[in-house]
Amino acid sequence: MNSALEFIFGACLTVRPFFGKTMKNLITLITVIVLIAICTNTVRANDTIVSKSGTVRSGVAQPRFDYRVENLRHYLDKFNSPLTSYSEYFVMYADFYGIDYRLVPAITGVESTFGKHIPYKSFNAYGWANGNYKFLSWEDSINHVSMTLKREYLDKGAVSITKISRRYAPPSSTWAYKVSYFVNKIDSSPLSYDI
Repeated sequence: MNSALEFIFGACLTVRPFFGKTMKNLITLITVIVLIAICTNTVRANDTIVSKSGTVRSGVAQPRFDYRVENLRHYLDKFNSPLTSYSEYFVMYADFYGIDYRLVPAITGVESTFGKHIPYKSFNAYGWANGNYKFLSWEDSINHVSMTLKREYLDKGAVSITKISRRYAPPSSTWAYKVSYFVNKIDSSPLSYDI
C-alpha cells in the first residue's frame, strides 16, 4: 500500500531502505512544518478602510499619519474636551459620509463646550433633540450625527452652515456664526465644499 508520502518522495524512500521508518517520519515532520509555515503566512486580518475621499474599501489597514486627526486632537485638548481621544472618529466618519471633518466638532463647541456640558451619560455633545437624546457611546454619537447631517441636511439642500442652522437650531440667529467660528479655529484651511 503506497501512501501519499511514498508517492511524492518515492525515490528517496526506496533508495535508502536502511533508514526505514525514521526517514518516513522525518519527511512527514518536514512536510507538516512547511505546510504550517505556508498556511500561517497567508492569513491576514482585513479591515474596512475609509480614504480621505470617502471611498470605502477592504484590505489590510496601514497606519498612516493624518494631519486632520492630530490638528483636531490638539485643538480639543486645549479645551480639556472628553472628545479629544475621539478625534480619529470625527475624521473617519466625516470621510465616510463626505462631510468636512470640522463640522461636527464645531457643533460640539457651540452646543456643549466640546462635550464638557452634557446631560449625564448621554454622550450628547450636539444638543441633539434639545439635549434629550442619549447615545450609546461617543463613537455612536459621532457616527449618528455625521450620518444625519449628510443624509438629512446636506443631501436635502442645506449645503451651508447658515442653511443647516435654519433646521438644526431654529430660531437662533447666532448658531451659524458660532459654528463657522469654530470651524475656522479648528483649521483655517478653506472648506472642502460649500458648507
